[in-house]
Amino acid sequence: MKDFKNRLLMCVKQALPSGLKTSIWLIKLTLPVSFAVLLLDYFGLLVIMAEYTSPIFKVIGLPGVAALVLITSIFTNIYSVVAVLTTLALPVRDGTILAVMCLISHGFLIETAILKKTGSSATRMLLLRLISSFIVGGILNFILPGSPSDGSYLYQNQSSDLYQTILTWLPQIGTTLLKIVILVNGLLIVQRCLEEFGILKYLTKPLSPFMKLMGLPKESSFLWMIGNTIGLAYGSAVMLQKSEEGQLNKKECDLLNHHLAISHSQLEDPLLFLSLGYSIPILIIPRVLFAIVVVWLRRIENSIRSNN
Repeated sequence: MKDFKNRLLMCVKQALPSGLKTSIWLIKLTLPVSFAVLLLDYFGLLVIMAEYTSPIFKVIGLPGVAALVLITSIFTNIYSVVAVLTTLALPVRDGTILAVMCLISHGFLIETAILKKTGSSATRMLLLRLISSFIVGGILNFILPGSPSDGSYLYQNQSSDLYQTILTWLPQIGTTLLKIVILVNGLLIVQRCLEEFGILKYLTKPLSPFMKLMGLPKESSFLWMIGNTIGLAYGSAVMLQKSEEGQLNKKECDLLNHHLAISHSQLEDPLLFLSLGYSIPILIIPRVLFAIVVVWLRRIENSIRSNN
């Protein structure tokens, strides 16, 4: 029992320095980005941006106001998307397609920084997620039953007091930052314990055949599991550590990033849309399938480059 406690304490001591370092990095990134988006929303700049981009959405059968939803998603998170969709009360078909697009393209400023830090080109990741959103959205518009709507909707920021808006934002961002510190450090401690007590191999071994099917290295099983359960932001701590320790090389991290850029946080984020009556399988399955296609295309690209 004493040996167990000593090994557990050792895992905590080993994990905390890296966890605190990653937590601080994420907080420095999250806090200014969140405040900047708050100001963009308050002064109506998101709505202005949506007016210029709405014609693109009509090509894939979505009303012009869909632009506002995706732009909100790009700059913020899925919680904000649900809030805007609730205000707009879009038809379920339109809302479902848009929700899938937002699940691919959200939190660009923070998540792109994470993808870059773990080995991928920031520009490539931005373009990949944005283009993939429209491809998947177009496919869903083609195969889902029902017809595209042509309704027009109006959304306006309900708050007229900047001081009150900031006061409302403060506890929200405070909760988010606290969540970052707890989850990032907790994750690294759990990961260290799983490795120390030999449990990790039993968790990841069943995933190895699935990793091969997806075109990913078997060493990425645990990271794939983390990314698809709790998402990129909190899983980045483990990913950075694996990369720094050399357990995944840059090319392997890049392959995993191509998958996670399209398909991540498959538990919490889709469940947020349940209150709007959207289909969970439609929110999850298209992203997983398209992520597999993207990874294999990346592998083919890497192979062609290495042969030239």
